[in-house]
Amino acid sequence: MLERNDFKASAIWRSLGRRVSALFAAVLGVYGVLVALLWWGQERLLFAPEPLPADYRLDLGPDVQERTVDVPGARLSALHLKRPAPRGVVFLLHGNAGNLLNWFVDLDFYRQANFDLFMIDYRGYGKSTGRIQSEAQLHADVRAVWDVVAPAYAGSKRVLLGRSLGSALAARLAVAVQPDLTVLVSPYSSMGALAAEHYPWVPAAALRYPLATDADVAQLRTPVLLLHGDQDTLIAASHSETLHRVNGAARLHLVKGAGHNDLEAFDDYHAVLTAALAAL
Repeated sequence: MLERNDFKASAIWRSLGRRVSALFAAVLGVYGVLVALLWWGQERLLFAPEPLPADYRLDLGPDVQERTVDVPGARLSALHLKRPAPRGVVFLLHGNAGNLLNWFVDLDFYRQANFDLFMIDYRGYGKSTGRIQSEAQLHADVRAVWDVVAPAYAGSKRVLLGRSLGSALAARLAVAVQPDLTVLVSPYSSMGALAAEHYPWVPAAALRYPLATDADVAQLRTPVLLLHGDQDTLIAASHSETLHRVNGAARLHLVKGAGHNDLEAFDDYHAVLTAALAAL
């Protein structure tokens, strides 16, 4: 009788084990599908472009020129604030959402600083054609546009400014061209580090856009200014602190009370940036 009961108990445990294994396999399968979807659909998570009609007129004043720059497989839309006798140019790489209408702002600040401002829309943003397909493509586009713009400012002050998504792009370009100043606003140390904070279940190997700002900032030998809102909940100020650690010569300034998208509303932000440009 005991043997029969033992047999029944053993059968129950084997059945339970099979069910647990099947459940584990199902969970693992779902996880694998989610990771695969993340791999192939990463662009939809990272980039939030707002397209504009091809005939939309970006009219922001008589000193702002609308331009286009051809890159392999696409034509990028750009805006160029041009002063009569500028001290130099600020080449600004914007964040991951919207288009030039949202980002080509604060023009009076640059007018008063007497700097030209040049900004592109990435592929698929605004009036830019094509679509983003890889990190390498993004970096190549940025470098191609810089090579078109920079010759006009030979002998003048050249500043790279990267905002949020654009901070990694600005840092990589800065390593190649070593500008007079690199300004990173609300930067992330790397997309891997940022993803680990918001999506800890995502394996690092699934990221096709590592965007390792820290690796590039560590190589910069020209001045670096890090500006970050101390109330930023999207990209915590700790990311700028990490960048400061890998490049001790960089200057870090936290804007008290500022979040991720409202830095221009704070006088402190403008004061620090004004001083940095004036010191060039």
